[in-house]
Amino acid sequence: MNYRHVFHAGNFADVIKHLALVAVILHLKRKEKPFCVIDTHAGAGCYDLEGTDAARTGEAADGIGRLKSLHSGLDVPEALRVYLDCVKREGEGRYPGSARVAAGLLRPQDRLIAIEKQPNVAKELHNSLKQFANVRVVEADGYERLFALLPPHERRGVVLIDPPFEAENEFTQVADIVSRAYRRFATGIYLVWYPIKSRAEAGALYGEMGTRGISRILRVEIDVGRAPDAGKARLSAAGLMIVNPPYGFEDDMRNAAGVLEPL
Repeated sequence: MNYRHVFHAGNFADVIKHLALVAVILHLKRKEKPFCVIDTHAGAGCYDLEGTDAARTGEAADGIGRLKSLHSGLDVPEALRVYLDCVKREGEGRYPGSARVAAGLLRPQDRLIAIEKQPNVAKELHNSLKQFANVRVVEADGYERLFALLPPHERRGVVLIDPPFEAENEFTQVADIVSRAYRRFATGIYLVWYPIKSRAEAGALYGEMGTRGISRILRVEIDVGRAPDAGKARLSAAGLMIVNPPYGFEDDMRNAAGVLEPL
């Protein structure tokens, strides 16, 4: 596997993915009962947007870079305000990965299990999260380890599945993983990220999950188009499938999208 998220950290897809994660966690925190966050492809935890690797693609400039002027005041939807605060706490030129975003929002009774397969990246992840309580970093294949963690003893929580989609059959694999996880933890919330390089593939993923008995699925997609000089390789559209979306989640995302429309 040669995927390195640092090249894409803070891009438009990260913005939408992490905003959705924040919105779900805020929903879970409305009740005092504890919850568990499971991140199957956690990455390094935090990224240097001013480093050589991130600068090579410059993708963050069209993602979080465009949001720096937003003020996290009362006129900004709550989920977007909290997300921006998570980013700003990292300092100039730094961007938090999904596990670090989640870790910063946990209460004492909540916990996070962050899984990362690549040993060197898992080490970075551990160092990035060691300051947080109730966080466990697991060096393993996220697909394989997930089932041993379900259902969590809290019986409440969210599973973020954010693979690199390098394998040719990854869409089929994701549908299988989610359906198997759903059978173990049917009340859980699942956030499934996917790139849109083919509308047919994205539609097939949605249809496949539906045929496997998952009825409550919300699709959130964003297409930023492609600048004339961006080249064919640069991703310009991505989406999320949210299984068991919490009440009000769609409205939260719609309100935030009104502010994010320039993306």
